Amino acid sequence: MEKRKTKKEIVKMLLKNNELEEQDLLIDQPISIDVDKQEEAKMTRGDRIADKVSEIAGSWGFILGFSSFLIFWVILNSVILKGELQIDEYPFILLNLLLSCLAALQAPVIMMSQNRQAAKDSLRNQNDYRTDLKSELILEDLHTKMQEILRNQRKILRIIDSEEDNK
Repeated sequence: MEKRKTKKEIVKMLLKNNELEEQDLLIDQPISIDVDKQEEAKMTRGDRIADKVSEIAGSWGFILGFSSFLIFWVILNSVILKGELQIDEYPFILLNLLLSCLAALQAPVIMMSQNRQAAKDSLRNQNDYRTDLKSELILEDLHTKMQEILRNQRKILRIIDSEEDNK
Protein backbone atom coordinates (compact mmCIF):
# COMPACT_ATOMS: atom_id res chain seq x y z
CA MET A 1 0.00 0.00 0.00
CA GLU A 2 1.31 3.43 -0.99
CA LYS A 3 2.26 5.77 1.85
CA ARG A 4 0.02 8.84 1.99
CA LYS A 5 1.89 12.15 1.89
CA THR A 6 1.57 14.51 4.82
CA LYS A 7 0.53 18.10 4.34
CA LYS A 8 4.06 19.25 5.15
CA GLU A 9 5.44 17.08 2.34
CA ILE A 10 2.82 18.45 -0.05
CA VAL A 11 3.67 22.02 0.98
CA LYS A 12 7.36 21.33 0.41
CA MET A 13 6.48 20.19 -3.11
CA LEU A 14 4.28 23.24 -3.72
CA LEU A 15 6.87 25.68 -2.42
CA LYS A 16 9.81 23.99 -4.13
CA ASN A 17 10.18 26.75 -6.75
CA ASN A 18 8.81 29.51 -4.56
CA GLU A 19 10.63 32.12 -2.48
CA LEU A 20 9.77 30.18 0.67
CA GLU A 21 12.03 27.17 0.92
CA GLU A 22 10.75 25.62 4.14
CA GLN A 23 7.27 25.32 5.51
CA ASP A 24 8.63 26.23 8.96
CA LEU A 25 9.12 29.78 7.67
CA LEU A 26 5.49 29.74 6.72
CA ILE A 27 4.43 28.69 10.22
CA ASP A 28 6.87 30.67 12.37
CA GLN A 29 6.80 34.06 10.65
CA PRO A 30 3.90 36.39 9.94
CA ILE A 31 3.22 36.30 6.21
CA SER A 32 0.17 38.45 5.69
CA ILE A 33 0.83 41.88 4.24
CA ASP A 34 -1.23 44.99 3.66
CA VAL A 35 -1.34 44.97 -0.13
CA ASP A 36 -2.78 48.48 -0.36
CA LYS A 37 0.00 49.99 1.76
CA GLN A 38 2.67 48.07 -0.12
CA GLU A 39 1.35 49.19 -3.49
CA GLU A 40 0.86 52.76 -2.32
CA ALA A 41 4.51 52.91 -1.26
CA LYS A 42 5.60 51.86 -4.78
CA MET A 43 3.27 54.25 -6.64
CA THR A 44 4.87 56.83 -8.90
CA ARG A 45 3.44 60.25 -9.64
CA GLY A 46 2.18 58.93 -12.99
CA ASP A 47 0.39 56.08 -11.22
CA ARG A 48 -1.35 58.53 -8.91
CA ILE A 49 -2.40 60.68 -11.86
CA ALA A 50 -3.68 57.64 -13.77
CA ASP A 51 -5.73 56.55 -10.75
CA LYS A 52 -7.19 60.02 -10.31
CA VAL A 53 -8.09 60.32 -14.01
CA SER A 54 -9.71 56.86 -13.92
CA GLU A 55 -11.60 57.78 -10.78
CA ILE A 56 -12.92 60.99 -12.33
CA ALA A 57 -13.58 59.58 -15.82
CA GLY A 58 -15.54 56.67 -14.38
CA SER A 59 -17.90 58.79 -12.32
CA TRP A 60 -21.46 59.97 -12.89
CA GLY A 61 -20.26 63.52 -12.31
CA PHE A 62 -17.96 63.28 -15.31
CA ILE A 63 -20.65 61.73 -17.50
CA LEU A 64 -23.22 64.36 -16.57
CA GLY A 65 -20.69 67.22 -16.82
CA PHE A 66 -19.39 66.08 -20.18
CA SER A 67 -22.93 65.53 -21.51
CA SER A 68 -23.75 69.08 -20.40
CA PHE A 69 -20.64 70.35 -22.23
CA LEU A 70 -21.68 68.53 -25.43
CA ILE A 71 -25.22 69.95 -25.28
CA PHE A 72 -23.80 73.43 -24.56
CA TRP A 73 -21.40 73.13 -27.53
CA VAL A 74 -24.16 72.12 -29.92
CA ILE A 75 -26.54 74.88 -28.70
CA LEU A 76 -23.75 77.48 -28.72
CA ASN A 77 -22.70 76.67 -32.29
CA SER A 78 -26.11 76.06 -33.82
CA VAL A 79 -28.34 78.60 -32.03
CA ILE A 80 -26.39 81.29 -30.15
CA LEU A 81 -23.39 81.92 -32.43
CA LYS A 82 -25.22 81.45 -35.72
CA GLY A 83 -23.53 82.90 -38.77
CA GLU A 84 -20.02 84.37 -38.93
CA LEU A 85 -19.29 84.08 -35.16
CA GLN A 86 -19.86 80.34 -35.22
CA ILE A 87 -16.79 78.40 -33.93
CA ASP A 88 -17.81 74.97 -35.17
CA GLU A 89 -20.67 74.64 -37.59
CA TYR A 90 -22.69 71.51 -38.21
CA PRO A 91 -21.49 68.59 -38.45
CA PHE A 92 -19.27 69.84 -35.57
CA ILE A 93 -15.90 68.66 -36.88
CA LEU A 94 -13.96 70.51 -34.16
CA LEU A 95 -16.08 68.85 -31.48
CA ASN A 96 -15.45 65.47 -33.13
CA LEU A 97 -11.71 66.19 -33.06
CA LEU A 98 -11.87 67.15 -29.37
CA LEU A 99 -13.78 63.97 -28.53
CA SER A 100 -11.31 61.81 -30.47
CA CYS A 101 -8.33 63.43 -28.73
CA LEU A 102 -9.96 62.98 -25.33
CA ALA A 103 -10.65 59.31 -26.02
CA ALA A 104 -7.11 58.77 -27.37
CA LEU A 105 -5.60 60.20 -24.18
CA GLN A 106 -8.10 58.86 -21.71
CA ALA A 107 -8.07 55.20 -22.81
CA PRO A 108 -4.35 54.48 -22.16
CA VAL A 109 -4.47 56.27 -18.81
CA ILE A 110 -7.45 54.18 -17.72
CA MET A 111 -5.70 51.02 -18.96
CA MET A 112 -2.59 51.88 -16.90
CA SER A 113 -4.75 52.21 -13.81
CA GLN A 114 -6.55 48.94 -14.55
CA ASN A 115 -3.23 47.12 -15.08
CA ARG A 116 -1.99 48.39 -11.72
CA GLN A 117 -5.23 47.26 -10.09
CA ALA A 118 -4.85 43.82 -11.69
CA ALA A 119 -1.30 43.56 -10.33
CA LYS A 120 -2.57 44.56 -6.88
CA ASP A 121 -5.32 41.93 -7.10
CA SER A 122 -2.76 39.30 -8.07
CA LEU A 123 -0.58 40.23 -5.08
CA ARG A 124 -3.66 40.09 -2.83
CA ASN A 125 -4.49 36.60 -4.19
CA GLN A 126 -0.94 35.37 -3.55
CA ASN A 127 -1.09 36.77 -0.03
CA ASP A 128 -4.44 35.03 0.56
CA TYR A 129 -3.02 31.75 -0.74
CA ARG A 130 -0.01 31.95 1.57
CA THR A 131 -2.20 32.87 4.55
CA ASP A 132 -4.57 29.98 3.80
CA LEU A 133 -1.64 27.61 3.44
CA LYS A 134 -0.21 28.77 6.76
CA SER A 135 -3.58 28.29 8.46
CA GLU A 136 -3.89 24.81 7.01
CA LEU A 137 -0.41 23.86 8.23
CA ILE A 138 -1.13 25.16 11.72
CA LEU A 139 -4.43 23.24 11.81
CA GLU A 140 -2.68 20.08 10.64
CA ASP A 141 -0.04 20.53 13.34
CA LEU A 142 -2.73 21.11 15.99
CA HIS A 143 -4.61 18.05 14.76
CA THR A 144 -1.47 15.91 15.08
CA LYS A 145 -0.84 17.22 18.59
CA MET A 146 -4.45 16.56 19.60
CA GLN A 147 -4.16 12.99 18.35
CA GLU A 148 -1.00 12.56 20.40
CA ILE A 149 -2.73 13.97 23.48
CA LEU A 150 -5.66 11.57 22.97
CA ARG A 151 -3.28 8.60 22.58
CA ASN A 152 -1.46 9.59 25.76
CA GLN A 153 -4.75 10.04 27.57
CA ARG A 154 -5.86 6.53 26.54
CA LYS A 155 -2.54 5.11 27.78
CA ILE A 156 -2.97 6.88 31.11
CA LEU A 157 -6.54 5.58 31.40
CA ARG A 158 -5.35 2.02 30.66
CA ILE A 159 -2.63 2.33 33.29
CA ILE A 160 -5.15 3.66 35.84
CA ASP A 161 -7.60 0.86 34.95
CA SER A 162 -4.90 -1.81 35.28
CA GLU A 163 -3.82 -0.41 38.67
CA GLU A 164 -7.41 -0.44 39.89
CA ASP A 165 -7.80 -4.06 38.74
CA ASN A 166 -4.67 -5.00 40.69
CA LYS A 167 -6.06 -3.62 43.95
